[in-house]
Formats: sequence, structure tokens, C-alpha cells
Amino acid sequence: MQITINVFLKNGVLDPQGKALEKALHSLNFSGVKEVRVAKQIKINLEENDTKKAKELVAKMCEELLVNSVIEDYEILL
Repeated sequence: MQITINVFLKNGVLDPQGKALEKALHSLNFSGVKEVRVAKQIKINLEENDTKKAKELVAKMCEELLVNSVIEDYEILL
């Protein structure tokens, strides 16, 4: 089973890479861009076939290693 995890900065946390991209887009005359936020995506292949168990396992991975819960949130996509 392949699991996708989207990790993104919490609201209120400064995103310097997003700000740099936003500024660059404005300089290229994409004036309609209001805000850019950068996220990362992690893909994991599991041998687990039970969807509920897989989601619980990946959530534990996120809490213990993959996500800095102080500044990041995440979503798990099955």
C-alpha cells in the first residue's frame, strides 16, 4: 500500500522559501499571486493491507520522526 504524507508549515510560521517564490512570481508579472507556501511530500510503501492499521502506523511515524510538530502540520492520503 502506498501512503502519501503532505507536510506543511503551521499557520503563522514564517515561510522564507514561499516568500522568495512569491516575490519572484511578482517580478515576473504574476501580480494576482497573493501568497505562496511551500510544503513537502513523503511517499511510503507499506506491506500493510489494512487501511486503518496503515494510517495509524504512518501517523506514528509522523509524530516520532517525519514531522516537526512544533512548526509543522501534516495530512495522510491513502
